[in-house]
Amino acid sequence: MEQMALRGISHAEVMAVLRAPGQVIREVNYVIFQSVVDDGGQRFLFRIFVNDHRSPNLVITVYKTTKINKYYEGEI
Repeated sequence: MEQMALRGISHAEVMAVLRAPGQVIREVNYVIFQSVVDDGGQRFLFRIFVNDHRSPNLVITVYKTTKINKYYEGEI
C-alpha cells in the first residue's frame, strides 16, 4: 500500500485492473494482470504481480509504465 501511494496508484485503480485485466500472463511463481489505462490524458500500462500460490492471493507489486509496447503482448 505504501508503494502504491508513492507511485500515485489508487486501490480503486488496482481493483479495476484485477477485475477486468486486458491481459493475464502466467509465470512460474506469479501471475501478471495488466491493462492499458488513460490517466490524466496519458496512456499507461498498469502491471500487477500476484502470488497466486498463497491463499488468499498476495499482491507482490504494482506499477504503471509508459513502455506499453515493451510489456504488452499482442495487439492493444
